[in-house]
Amino acid sequence: MNQRRLYRTIESFASEHFKTEKELLKHVLNEIVKNENIDIKGGRIWRYEPSQESYRLIHQIGQIDKLDPGYKIQVAKYPVFQHLADQRSIIANETDDYLRGKGIIKYSATGVGERIRYKDKSVYQYVLAFNLDSIDQGLSTDLNIISLAVTSLLRGKKIEQKAKLLEQDLDKAREIQQSILPEPAVKFYHYDIYGVSIPDRIVGGDFFDYLYSDEDKDRLSIVIGDAASKGLQAASQALYAVGAIRMGISYHTKIGSLMSRINKLVNRSFSEEQFISMFYLELTDNQKGLLLYSNAGHNSPIVYHSQTGEIETLEPTGQILGPFPNELYRVENTNLNTGDVVLLYTDGISEAAALGNGVYGEQRIQEKVREFHHLSSREICEAILDDVKRFSRGSEYTDDKTVVVVKRIH
Repeated sequence: MNQRRLYRTIESFASEHFKTEKELLKHVLNEIVKNENIDIKGGRIWRYEPSQESYRLIHQIGQIDKLDPGYKIQVAKYPVFQHLADQRSIIANETDDYLRGKGIIKYSATGVGERIRYKDKSVYQYVLAFNLDSIDQGLSTDLNIISLAVTSLLRGKKIEQKAKLLEQDLDKAREIQQSILPEPAVKFYHYDIYGVSIPDRIVGGDFFDYLYSDEDKDRLSIVIGDAASKGLQAASQALYAVGAIRMGISYHTKIGSLMSRINKLVNRSFSEEQFISMFYLELTDNQKGLLLYSNAGHNSPIVYHSQTGEIETLEPTGQILGPFPNELYRVENTNLNTGDVVLLYTDGISEAAALGNGVYGEQRIQEKVREFHHLSSREICEAILDDVKRFSRGSEYTDDKTVVVVKRIH
């Protein structure tokens, strides 16, 4: 499961109202264990109790031997709890005699929630421990995404309450956000380009932009992104990201370096679960239609090659922006011939839900690009948005929707 889809899956588990954090965590853990697409067989929730400087077991589920309710482990005797504050997720051999006696020999764990002061360091408010059929180091990425998603859920309601207090300012915020979006249509050498962004709320976290260097009009950069938050908070992230990209372009920064710098800025400026996925491409007047790109955990854009009818997807070349400040971003390339179409989109398109469940999905997007490829970029953009609207009519789940179409016309 890709990073954004795993995050969205866990996020969807908290659609109900919960009075306490414990109720929310229990529900989310239960849904993770039950979900067939997430290879986790059982789990436990540990909560830090500052007065006793220990973690207490508050919930367990799945195919595991039951532990004594309320079992506690002192932080001082279990260094892993402190290591999680630095590493977020850990896969390790069990050292606690009682847990080993219950058959837990190797385990995986991830920290969630706020970080609480412990002596001269800090520890996570909660720890989720998981049981799997097999455990390997490749699991770390999934655990990190689970940690980000669950932490976001815990903070989400507090954020929404604060946002309500600022409701009178939202109209102005929307005006500001809309003012930074470019005009939808652009003609650039061999290319016809059109983009649209539709916020789900008054303001949203989707963004796109067309960027030129002040001194180099023969190079066009196109960026599309999606902030993981909702509402006003997401809009502030989007504004921040667009400003950072525009500044980077003005300094002729190379693509890989630009992505790394923006990643570090997002990491320093927002809490760790407020990540941004982003795709960046660069076009020139190159006769062979060279397209350079870097993908920070964003939905993979679709390239329709008109001469062969083949579909190419531009997969991530690095992780999402924010949580991993030392991430490096590769730059890849493809070539566009006359009639080829590139479709950039956010997950408000691919994850648009139908009334009878099911989502729009990447496969349907590809089918629609094949169907509409002969149209202009604007017509392709509008046709896909109309089809998504019909597909999801009546559904309670909605999200920001952004589509940018690049078509080589000669």
